[in-house]
Formats: sequence, structure tokens, C-alpha cells
Amino acid sequence: MFRIGCHISASGGYLAMGHRIDALGGNTFAFFTRNPRGGAAKEIDPADVAAFLEFCRERDIDRLVAHAPYTLNPCAEKESVRQFALTAFADDLKRMEHTPGQYYNFHPGSHVGQGLDVGIAKIAEVLDQVLFPEMTTTVLLETMAGKGSEVGGRFEQLRAIIDRTKLSDKVGVCLDTCHVWDAGYDIVNDLDGVLTAFDKAVGLDRLKAVHLNNSLNDTDSHKDRHAKLTEGRLPLEAIRRIVTHPVLEKLPFILETPNDEAGYAAEIALVRKLHGHT
Repeated sequence: MFRIGCHISASGGYLAMGHRIDALGGNTFAFFTRNPRGGAAKEIDPADVAAFLEFCRERDIDRLVAHAPYTLNPCAEKESVRQFALTAFADDLKRMEHTPGQYYNFHPGSHVGQGLDVGIAKIAEVLDQVLFPEMTTTVLLETMAGKGSEVGGRFEQLRAIIDRTKLSDKVGVCLDTCHVWDAGYDIVNDLDGVLTAFDKAVGLDRLKAVHLNNSLNDTDSHKDRHAKLTEGRLPLEAIRRIVTHPVLEKLPFILETPNDEAGYAAEIALVRKLHGHT
């Protein structure tokens, strides 16, 4: 089953998200577990979740990729920032169990001058505190563009975090096409080579989802500027190769392009066409 979707606002609750992505032509989606800039999460209504799960079964919507708030930085130098990351992360993973077997994606964070090794160690420490054996959610480290002091701009950094995490079977990776391109991985001219490098560093069995984005920048720019699928530096032929690649095509593809709902509906239709669906 080919799965394509986009970010959906969680403001109306779970069932509203299901109806929204269905109307846009998608069969997977991403949503923020709380305000993307931080703050408290909304109370979950069990009846809303039950109706949502039934709707998803009827419409074959699956492989949700929830997204942590952008302010979540588990390797921050400031203890207050790190404490928010720990509290929000733990709360979100408990909430994710209302929709069993899905994904929770987060940016590994920025070490802000502490050094890469310290950053990696702090991220693993937080994971060790929030992961629990009976959880059904898989936590996904996102590949990053490597701007500033970001952790995750190289595949080896993600592997180092996984290796230091006790419940590493609960951890996977989400590959962001804009980020890896901006980080210097040439997915336009050498997609197979990039996937081979990922397999060597992390293992393709850890790759669980793809953020499908174009980039405003040249490769190796380390800037992280998303573009619409038809307007960036990745040609549509490269996008087609990504969504039809045998290693990737069974993963959920999530659009994070700068779009309104009409734009997302058009891009979902475009990606389906590129994949060979009408």
C-alpha cells in the first residue's frame, strides 16, 4: 500500500483529522501532539479517538507520524529547556498509546556549543527516561540539515544515539528529503548511494517514514529551507525516483511543503501520479 499525506491541524480532534486527510486524498498524515512552539496538550476525548480509529479502519488510513513540538530539545544546555523536553516527551508517548502502533517523530536537538558527544549522550539519556517496554509507538529520530549545532546532520550521529539507548528496539529514523539534501547527501544524482550509506551507518530496517520535501537550497548548504515539490532544487524526476524506490515506496510519505490545503491536495495527487497511481 502506497501511503501519502501531509500535516493536519489537530485543533478539531482526532476524527476531524481523519476526515480532513481523507478529503485531501491522503491515507496517512502527520500532526503536532501539542502546539509546535510548546505548551500544554489538549485533553484527549476517548469517544473521539474511538470514532477516529473506526474511520481509519474504514478508509485504510494508517502509519501516522506524530511530530514533537519544535521547542523540544533533549540536548539543551539550559536545564529548564531540557526539563520541558523530558516532560513533554514522556506525556506525548503516553498519549500516543491511544492510537497504538504509530510513529512519534522528533528533531534530535541542538547541543548549543556543548559539543556533539555531549549532545548525543544527553539525547540518549532522555530517551532512556521516556521509553518504556510496553509501548507500541516507535520513536523516530529525524535526519537534519546540520545547521548550527544541530545533531543528526550525519547518519552516523543518529546511529550513535540509537547505540546509547537501552530500549533501542523502540527507535527508528524518519528521512527528510530536504534535510538530507541540505546536509550534503546527493539524493538527486546518487539516491542508491545515499541509501547504501544509510544502511551502513544505521540500517535500512530502522527507516520507518519519509518527510517528502523539496529544498530552496543547493546540496550541502546546511540551511533547511523547504520548498513546494515543483519549486525547489530537487527535480520532479528525482522526487519520482524517491517515491518509487523499492526501499522507500512502502514507507509513509509526509509532505511538509509550504502549502495551504488546496496545495496539499494538489501535491498528494501529483505524488500519486508520480508513483503510478491515478
